Amino acid sequence: MQIPLQITFQNMEPSEAVEARIREKAQKLDRFHDHIMACRVVVELVAQHQHHGKLFQIRIDITVPGNEIVVSRDSGLNHAHEDIYVAIRDAFNAARRQLEDRLRKTQRKVKSHDTPPHGRVIEYSPENGFGKIQTPDGREVYFHENSVLNGRFRQLDIGSEVRFVEEQGEMGPQASTVRPVGKHHITGP
Repeated sequence: MQIPLQITFQNMEPSEAVEARIREKAQKLDRFHDHIMACRVVVELVAQHQHHGKLFQIRIDITVPGNEIVVSRDSGLNHAHEDIYVAIRDAFNAARRQLEDRLRKTQRKVKSHDTPPHGRVIEYSPENGFGKIQTPDGREVYFHENSVLNGRFRQLDIGSEVRFVEEQGEMGPQASTVRPVGKHHITGP
């Protein structure tokens, strides 16, 4: 951190033990984002209800280049937050998740989803209950009417576009699940 950690206690006396735990947790945040400029933590005693006891609220403000991350763990009815250390843990876990998300976005590490196997029906025998799919690379994959989802086997025709899950069968490649694509088009290789 470029600016020293700031810790504030509200509606309660400062505690060296609590401050030490916060410093330990804040130091660990540097592992998840190496450009933290500042971190401010407010520990507040928000309620002392006769049935619920003391409840703690933790607010963490973290400044990183181009953004500020705010975590406010409102105790609400969370009885676990009667323990100040649990409230601190939950707040710093939320901060860590936000820092990781922020880092993924800045590094453009976005999840990519592979295009599911797809093809077109090239052979269709409704009377015998099977068909064949041709993949874009020219392979042929057998399918049985029971593998077509939602009972839509009889709605297929030669040329119907489908997605499928392929497995190795006794006679070669076969589709264990076939989903007609309908009006949507598949993009990808």
